[in-house]
Amino acid sequence: MSDMPGSDKDGPRRPRRLPWDFHPSLTEERLIAAAGLLVRGREDAVSQADYWAGDDAWSIGCRAYSFTKHQVRAAAEGGRYHWLKVLDHTHHFVFMIEDVPVRFYRGDAEEPSKRTLLRQQLESNQISMVFGREFEEEGTMFRLAIETDEEGHVSRVVFLALRGEQGVTECFWPVPLAQRAAAKVEAPRGRRNSAAALQLPLLPWAGPALPSSSQGKASRRAGGRPAPSRKAG
Repeated sequence: MSDMPGSDKDGPRRPRRLPWDFHPSLTEERLIAAAGLLVRGREDAVSQADYWAGDDAWSIGCRAYSFTKHQVRAAAEGGRYHWLKVLDHTHHFVFMIEDVPVRFYRGDAEEPSKRTLLRQQLESNQISMVFGREFEEEGTMFRLAIETDEEGHVSRVVFLALRGEQGVTECFWPVPLAQRAAAKVEAPRGRRNSAAALQLPLLPWAGPALPSSSQGKASRRAGGRPAPSRKAG
């Protein structure tokens, strides 16, 4: 269990810090942009959920994680943000804001799980390179927590600086604008949360949505026109 900002069970009380107090690369503008990519990935997954076809919280969560990684990876590889890079492309997935490694997770920002507090070797090496050996030995890590409502929509994104196996909170900073959940469109009866029935508007601060490979194939099959929707049932 993590402590609330400014408290420390392992040593003297430390004042609350802001992201850019740790490193000048962690600016408000960049964190808003990064959070926007995370929100877009999850909202795309939620919008395409089809419970009638068998989707559940587990399948949607897996798809949301994959969609979110895709948004970050595509934005980095496409050069949308010069400061955005991917350090670890594996399932553990670590991206960087300039040279600062960051990971994301879905869950309570005030109660990061033990899994969230695990650091990857590449992440630890990068922390040591950027901040020095002391930061690496203290177990300092940076996370973006994605909090969601009962329907899976994003309610808040929080930037965290955590320290040690207990996850002592050194920074707790709700990202501005990322708190605005995407508008929800109620699906027609009988097609709850199906991809065809639920369309999310593009968030102005999240950037354009990046098409999936399946969407691109469907478009090519239709000669560039949207593929016709299938009837329910």
